[in-house]
Amino acid sequence: MDTPHSDLEAVRQILADLTTRVYRIERRLQMEAQPSADRHAASSPAPPSPSKPSEVLSATPPDKFPATFPPPPNIPPRPSVLLPVQPDPDLESRIGSHWLNRIGIAALLIGVSYFLKFAFDNNWIGPAGRVTIGLLAGIAMVVWSESFRSKGYKAFSYSLKAVGIGTLYLSLWAAFQVYNLVPSGVAFVMMLAVTAATAAMAWTQDAQILAAFALTGGFSTPLLLSTGQNRETALFAYVAILDVATLVLVTFKPWRRLLVMSYAGTLLLYIGWYSEFYSRSQLGLTLTFATLFFAIFAIAPLVATQPEGEIALFASIPAVLAFVNAGVYFLQAYAMVQEVNKTYMAWFALALAAVYIFLSRQVHARALTPRASEILYFLHLAVALGFITIAIPIRLDAHWITIGWFIEAGVLLWVANRLKSDFLNAFALGALILGVARLLLIDNFYTTQIIFNLRMATYAVAVAVLGAVAWYAAKREDDSARTVAAIALVALNALALIALSREVADYYSRQMAAVLPSRAPVFFDYHRIEIERDFTYSALWMAYGAMLMIVGFLRRTAFVRWQALLLIAATIVKVFVYDVSQLDKGYRIVSFIVLGVLLLAISFVYQRDWLQLSAKARAQQKTGADASA
Repeated sequence: MDTPHSDLEAVRQILADLTTRVYRIERRLQMEAQPSADRHAASSPAPPSPSKPSEVLSATPPDKFPATFPPPPNIPPRPSVLLPVQPDPDLESRIGSHWLNRIGIAALLIGVSYFLKFAFDNNWIGPAGRVTIGLLAGIAMVVWSESFRSKGYKAFSYSLKAVGIGTLYLSLWAAFQVYNLVPSGVAFVMMLAVTAATAAMAWTQDAQILAAFALTGGFSTPLLLSTGQNRETALFAYVAILDVATLVLVTFKPWRRLLVMSYAGTLLLYIGWYSEFYSRSQLGLTLTFATLFFAIFAIAPLVATQPEGEIALFASIPAVLAFVNAGVYFLQAYAMVQEVNKTYMAWFALALAAVYIFLSRQVHARALTPRASEILYFLHLAVALGFITIAIPIRLDAHWITIGWFIEAGVLLWVANRLKSDFLNAFALGALILGVARLLLIDNFYTTQIIFNLRMATYAVAVAVLGAVAWYAAKREDDSARTVAAIALVALNALALIALSREVADYYSRQMAAVLPSRAPVFFDYHRIEIERDFTYSALWMAYGAMLMIVGFLRRTAFVRWQALLLIAATIVKVFVYDVSQLDKGYRIVSFIVLGVLLLAISFVYQRDWLQLSAKARAQQKTGADASA
């Protein structure tokens, strides 16, 4: 039996059946669409002749095809084969290519180390031979790793390079520190050569990990060659060279993670030296190097190349570095300069603020992505404003710090509304919150006269700034601005009432202090003064509540009227609960009469509805306006 021929005939039969079915479907669709086609037949052009084989096939009647075809063969279905479930290739590949690689290298190094230790203990190899073996072994591993890299095994190649480079550094350290075979200068030059060679390999092979090896070795060199002597100039000059080299690398290569390593190495070496050797006589030189390091890492975020598709964690490296660099540099300078003159640090902070304002303007001039440019711009601006805020308490004292923060908040608020900047508005609110917190919790005023004193002046500045916040926020339409306006208005009234209440307290405190405690009628004098003070509190709160109610009626603002009602309610509680039991008969009578008159007046205004506050009155007013129109 000719099996291929039979299969071909079966395929032809299936094709003929399918063609017949398609032809029948098309004929049915044409019969359903015939009424509408007849209406447009006169105006419709003649149908084009089919140009595609499929069109010819569908238009051909089924009787044109061969009528007889052999029946299709009964092909039994293939039995399904269940393939075994394969394990995750990623995990398996990671275990085989990375983990076993590192474990194998570690095992090999441990074995070689045991052998060398055994040889050293038995004096088979002298000091010079030991160092030579280490150097040759390190070079051999680096050269050997190149063969694996050329074959595509980059991870394995870099692992071998790491071992070889580490062996070279340790061998040179042993030659200097352990065996005294070479002087420190020779050892330093040789370690520097290893670092330079590693950096060159990183550049030519476009391998960030090799650059990380070079930085690790470079910053380890001063530690490996340390003799315990103070060599500030040599140490910091070398560190500055490493930092500049890192800056060059990240300018041409998208290796911004190297900035973190370089900054961490610089900071660790600086702190180690400072804690061990710094003295006040070295202020000028040390501050110069600290400024140099600050400048390098301040411009690094502006020139660092941005890699494509970088994950969010590494994309934020320049911003974090700019913030940390500013804070650490200021703390370094403060630790040194404040011993000489603390006032200088205020001008130093303002100078840093100017620097970061300049850097914020330079951000947009660089080829940064819009997102990175926006983050760096606002971060630099935030750091500048932070230094301005810090300069105020450094330069000023006592309540002048509070006034300085209030003035800063007012200026920022004005600039923010001129520039339409919510960012500056946020910092204005931050400075305002600092000022209010210090005014209420820290400032301790000593006044010699009532009302016209520094405390009232400070509270007046705070109230003015809060009024400006409420004014600017009320002009906006968003909900957050309305919330800010409401909070500012409440805080304004609360501060004003607190300021007036403290004036009352000071006035009567001086009267109490004037009473001599040695005389017999002292108790009665104290009690009389306390009664007068408590009555004055009630009178002050009622007067302020009445003032708020009048403003609320005149400005037609329910929010102000509700504040007045709450303050009057607190006064009612005080009069009925406290004044009844503490005040003398005369003051008690006056308190109740004044409170009653105030409440009746407010109630009368609400009942008469002179200001058209009720819904019915507003509806009548609107109807009258429509009728007149």
